[in-house]
Amino acid sequence: MSTGELLSSDPSELKFTFELRKQISCSLQLSNKTDNYVAFKVKTTNPKKYCVRPNAGVVLPRSACEVMVTMQAQKEAPPDMQCRDKFLLQSVKVNDGVTATDITAEMFNKEAGHVVEECKLRVVYVSPPSPIQEGSEEGSSAGVSVSDGRHVNAVEFASGARASTEGLEAQDMSSEARALVTKLTEEKNKAIQQNNKLRQELELLRREGSKSGGGLSFMVVILIGLIGIIMGYIMKKS
Repeated sequence: MSTGELLSSDPSELKFTFELRKQISCSLQLSNKTDNYVAFKVKTTNPKKYCVRPNAGVVLPRSACEVMVTMQAQKEAPPDMQCRDKFLLQSVKVNDGVTATDITAEMFNKEAGHVVEECKLRVVYVSPPSPIQEGSEEGSSAGVSVSDGRHVNAVEFASGARASTEGLEAQDMSSEARALVTKLTEEKNKAIQQNNKLRQELELLRREGSKSGGGLSFMVVILIGLIGIIMGYIMKKS
């Protein structure tokens, strides 16, 4: 509250909850502490920006008057939400029965000998109220706990899935190994059977060669070579 000898204003500064592109109003309560009629006039350093209703009037003895100050919608916020606009409240004693229509600019002319009381009011911008923090904090805590639980479950699931995958891969590898061993065993058995067959044929050829007395034929040499190749293949697979 700003206190003068004639009028007191409440609040002592004009506070506007600043929001872009929105008209904002602030109420100013003027109280007459005297037994006289007091005329007042409200001026501002930025008249195009503000609308004051009423901007002039009369406050009856021991009475109060409300003044509404409206700031026009702003397209941008000032740096650091600091405002340099100011208001000047002028008050002067007048004769009893004077009304607002009787007020003239001459009444507030100090040079004319009138005793004019002046009170300066500054403008303050206030940021809009933020949402309730407690609710958001509780929600955040709950979210964290739920998130943590989900995270733990996700980790456990991932570990189980990885172990399962490794087990399946091991099973697949074991199946492939068994299939390979089976295939090699079959090939080895076939090679042994083929080798035995070649040996029998070679023995038969030897006998025939011995009977003919001509020694080993060219076919015998080829068979021996094949036997050597097959035996080497079997040894390599084993």
